[in-house]
Amino acid sequence: MTALGFLYPGHSAEDDYPRMEQMLGSDVRLQVVHTDIGEDAHRVDALLEMGSPQRLAAGVEELRLSGAEAVVWACTSASFVFGWEGAHDQVRSLAVSAGLPASSTSFAFAHAVREVGAERVAVAATYPEDVASLFASFLKASGVEVVSAQGNGIITAAEVGTWGWEQVRAMARAGDHPDAQALLLPDTALHTAAYIHDLEQELGKPILTANQVTVWEALRLASRRVNAPTLGALFTKEPVVQVRG
Repeated sequence: MTALGFLYPGHSAEDDYPRMEQMLGSDVRLQVVHTDIGEDAHRVDALLEMGSPQRLAAGVEELRLSGAEAVVWACTSASFVFGWEGAHDQVRSLAVSAGLPASSTSFAFAHAVREVGAERVAVAATYPEDVASLFASFLKASGVEVVSAQGNGIITAAEVGTWGWEQVRAMARAGDHPDAQALLLPDTALHTAAYIHDLEQELGKPILTANQVTVWEALRLASRRVNAPTLGALFTKEPVVQVRG
């Protein structure tokens, strides 16, 4: 049994994790511990507070007691908002407080892009444009070319958590770019686990979403590889064939 720990901010799309645990179909347990987010706002000042060391450290003891082998800060915006170096500092602090290998969703995206062999990506984000541009800057710092980055102006995680298939599909289609080799959908408040396979079939390229890459990153930290085709190309590395007609 491989136990993986996740610090998840608040309550929005955490039910993606038990869903993904079932989709992995192996001896993997995903343990989610909720952190106090303070103000629910995709605004830089609120995100810096949400990702502060004291808020993350508060959930660490529960994860240690769960037997987790690795921990991931399951939040994109409250990691990349610190910038490339600041996000590294955040992860280092988390690793020290947890006594475990640690990462965050932002780094998960950077690693996952390389895993699927993409050099050019498009970003379709729920965030306001200024926050979406910070994610694009983070990806560029990791060596990824961002050919387009589109925000959708959603301020709260609570609102994002209400989105279903039609909203996610519309955002993905609008945010895709013909030059992009992969499409990224950040925000762990967004339900995506059930939609990845269908989005890849429709758009004909790897789809990387926040909760999906977060789980993949935890498995990577634990030196585990799991084949799970319903979670997309990231979990299979098989070529994506676009459905036409």
